[in-house]
Amino acid sequence: MIDVLVVDDQPLVRQAVRDILSDSDGINVVGEAANGREAVNATAALAPDVVVMDIRMPVLDGIAAASEIIAGPFGSTTRVLILTTFEEDEYLVAALRAGASGFIGKGAEPDDIVRAVRTVHLGEALLSPIATRALIERFVATPPTASVWEDKVLARLTEREREVLLLVARGMTNQEIAARLVISPHTAKTHVNRIMTKVHARDRAHLVVLAYESGLVNAGQ
Repeated sequence: MIDVLVVDDQPLVRQAVRDILSDSDGINVVGEAANGREAVNATAALAPDVVVMDIRMPVLDGIAAASEIIAGPFGSTTRVLILTTFEEDEYLVAALRAGASGFIGKGAEPDDIVRAVRTVHLGEALLSPIATRALIERFVATPPTASVWEDKVLARLTEREREVLLLVARGMTNQEIAARLVISPHTAKTHVNRIMTKVHARDRAHLVVLAYESGLVNAGQ
């Protein structure tokens, strides 16, 4: 069972998302919150597996709330899925940096919202749409000098792991990585898990941010 906390300052949006998720097998909506501060407090009290949260809210916005949730006692197990209209690009990347695992549009189909919750719960990044990858490429900070990112991230990885990380940053699944490198999906998954351990990444979304900010993507193109 996936426990979900729904966070939005609009009651109708909260109710709609709650209804969609409650009707899905294996998903349990454990609570709601109307702003980021309530979300942080509710996460501490309820320890949800996934927090589905808006960005723009009163008291504390979704970016600041995501940062507090990830830094809190349940940050290693709770995933944050951002509700967005995809209109304010820089906010999306800020949310990724804060620890969010992906985005879902408020106008998404019910099945897509359910699929998004399941995806981030599994530790996968919800970054496959081309538009979302384009946002990351456009707004991630300018990479530091080579000596810095080699020491901080890339120097910890083998050549094969760098290859895999580059493909993760391009939005590929384990199956797609396996096909590209002619390895088994299990081996691809093992590489991804080892990379996350080496660079202290929370999930694949965090790996994507690290890959861009370390300079690996530019170095590999």
